[in-house]
Formats: sequence, C-alpha cells, structure tokens
Amino acid sequence: MKFEAVTIKDIAKELGISTSTVSRALRDSYEISIETKKLVQECAERLDYRPNPIALSLKEKRSRSLGVVVCEIANSFFSQAINGIESIAYSRGYNVIISQSNESFEREVTNLKYLSSRSIDGLLISLSSQSDKTDHLKSLHNRGLPIVFFDRITEEVLTHRVIVDNYKATYEATNHLLDNGYKRISCIVNAAHLSIAKERIAGYKQALTERGITFDEGLIKRCQKGGAIPEEVERAVNEILKMNPRPDAIIGLTDKLTTGALRVLKSRRIEVPGEMGLLGFSNSDLTELLEPSLTIIRQPAFEMGQIATELLINLIESKRPTLEFTRKVLETELIIRQSTSRR
Repeated sequence: MKFEAVTIKDIAKELGISTSTVSRALRDSYEISIETKKLVQECAERLDYRPNPIALSLKEKRSRSLGVVVCEIANSFFSQAINGIESIAYSRGYNVIISQSNESFEREVTNLKYLSSRSIDGLLISLSSQSDKTDHLKSLHNRGLPIVFFDRITEEVLTHRVIVDNYKATYEATNHLLDNGYKRISCIVNAAHLSIAKERIAGYKQALTERGITFDEGLIKRCQKGGAIPEEVERAVNEILKMNPRPDAIIGLTDKLTTGALRVLKSRRIEVPGEMGLLGFSNSDLTELLEPSLTIIRQPAFEMGQIATELLINLIESKRPTLEFTRKVLETELIIRQSTSRR
C-alpha cells in the first residue's frame, strides 16, 4: 500500500470546514477564531499532520536543508564530522541530507545534481580522491549556492574552508619517528592532487630536510582510492617490503591507509614495531585496542563539522553579499602508543 501523507484536505474533511479555513488556522491568522484554531490544531495533531516541506520551500524560497557530501560515511573521521554538522544544523533549524562519493568523481557529480534539485540552501563538501576538476562546483557556486569546503578542499572556489594543520601534523609525526631511532621512513598517501596529500607530504619532507636526510621519492607510495580498495594498500605495503634497503617505518596519511597497512603487515608476519614502525592518521577509538596499539594523528573532526556548518549557515542567512572568507586551520593531536616504540 502506498504511503500518503495527511494534508489540509484531510483535516478539512474531518472537521467539515473549508481547506482555506484550515490553512489560515494553521498559520494562526487573525481572521480565524480561537475556538476554530484550537479544533484545527487538535485535529492536525491527532492525524499526525506535517506541513509539506516542498510546498513550504516553494513559498519561502528556502528548504531549511543542507547538503553534505563526503567520500565515505563509515569512515570514523567523516562520521564524527557529520555528528558535528548535525549538532549545529538542527540547533539552527536545518535538516541535513548526507551522501557519499565513494571516492568517485562521477558519483560526486551525481550527488550534487540530486542535492541541487532538492533545493538545498547550502552545501558542505569534502572532495573525492578523483576530483581533480571542480567545474561542477564552480557552476553551482556561480549560480548562488553557498558552499563551504572541509578537510579536502580546493582553492578554485572563493568561499570558506575548514582544515587541519596537515603540514604540522606530519612534520611532528616524522620527527617523532626520527627521535625514536627510525631512519628510513616511507609514506602511503592518497591521490597526489588532493590538498591533504600535498600538505602532509610537505610536512614529512621538511622534517627530513631539517635532519639532513635526502628526500627519496621512491619512499612515497600512492593509493588513488585512499585505502577504500584493500588490494591497493596491500600492493603499496608489499612494494615497501621489497625495497632495498627496506624502510623501517611507515606513515599512513589517511585512516584507512594506516589500519590497512597494519592488516597487511600482520598478514606478512612483520613484527610491529620490532621490524617496522607504524604511525598514521586515524580517528578510530579502536586503534588503542589493537595489538600493538597504534600511534595516531587524531583530527578534531567533530569540531571541524561544527565550524564548517556555522560558516555555511552564516553565508545562507547573511543579508549582504559575503566578501571576506575564512580559512580555519585546526590543530591535530599526536597520540603516542606501542607501534612506534624506540628501536
């Protein structure tokens, strides 16, 4: 049986009055008596009547909804960011429509077409690993859709951006490994064009340079899907293990790359940290419970979601065109555990 929502026609039929009377009563019009308003409101509650959001958005030219596009909802970082987004959105009277790109540019474009067709008031987006072009976002922005980028950003659209200090995060992580006696450090990173990849590799390079260590491009292993495909991570780790001389530590530059690397090392019976140190980005609470417990770079994902949403809603509700935009940079936290114990 097809679901049919209760309408003002159903309330009018129930009470034996006109639909226009019901409509005015629900709007608390001065033209309708207090007694009639009470009858209509009681009937609406009894029948579980809810105003049609599409009709309201057409009338008010606002849907009170925000679109969110992330690469993967199941990712601990993005799930925490979404919690932050929703905490602010709902407190400000907005609903949230969430979609995931699964690291696909085509999927990202399709999601944006759907969201824009639903007349969202604004968009929060973290780019997919395949999104090396931004024409689809420029088009929406030029048509007046408020957009805020978080985590994976682009400089090609003039708007607010919320990120972490990726450079400092890997700079500190690399120094931690060097301080603990690791000498040949490899990185597993996602697509080269992504903002987070560029910034994180830059921090890693700087730490090596300051210690007088020559940067070796061969130590950088790239996973275009950012760990979403296990075989991609397995191939990267196996290439590291075959190198001569073999690296003695790995930095995973995303959550799935870090945990994926540990999975492969365990399957190859490589002792961590005895034979290979391991450190990486992760927001999962389970990293503390793994054997060995993982040294991680934790990002303030919840706070990032909150700040990005506040900035977006301020754009939406601004009475004047916004001419100055914020680039908010948040600090990460290096949590040291067993996987990087001193050699």
